[in-house]
Amino acid sequence: MNIVTLTETSAQMAFWFLVGLTLTGAAIAVFPRNILYNVLGLVLALAGVGGLYLSLGSLFVAFMQLLIYVGAICIAIVFAIMLSRPLHLEVPRREVPKVAMAVVASVVFFVATVGVVLRTNWVPAAERSSDWSVETIGYLLITRYALVFEVISLVLLVAIIGAILTAGFSRRLSS
Repeated sequence: MNIVTLTETSAQMAFWFLVGLTLTGAAIAVFPRNILYNVLGLVLALAGVGGLYLSLGSLFVAFMQLLIYVGAICIAIVFAIMLSRPLHLEVPRREVPKVAMAVVASVVFFVATVGVVLRTNWVPAAERSSDWSVETIGYLLITRYALVFEVISLVLLVAIIGAILTAGFSRRLSS
């Protein structure tokens, strides 16, 4: 076994480890009924996605994934948990229609995503820049990648509003 094959095998093993880490974190984020475990699973899944970005060679996006999603959004969710109803109180039962609608929405989203992935003609990027200065990244975010910048801002806004609403709604329930 030569060094190139060993390197490729190691890279594939690391990639599949990150995929497993992401999927395990996603399962922990979805299935337990304890919300603290859900947040910890979300942290694990988002850290795995950051690792996938790193394995794809996008160091900046990987660090932004960790900084924005793991650092900011998960911390906001933890604050919402701290301001919400105590965990030792009885958890309300899940209603079957809500669970069924969630499953249907998940399946529709998955099928649509797989359809888009299968119908897309994937081509490699024409040119890759070696200039990763903050000035260049900032310029690209407000010109060529403005949509990505706006989506990141929207996700942060939704996370903050969700944390505030969750905290306020849970506070009213416990009063």
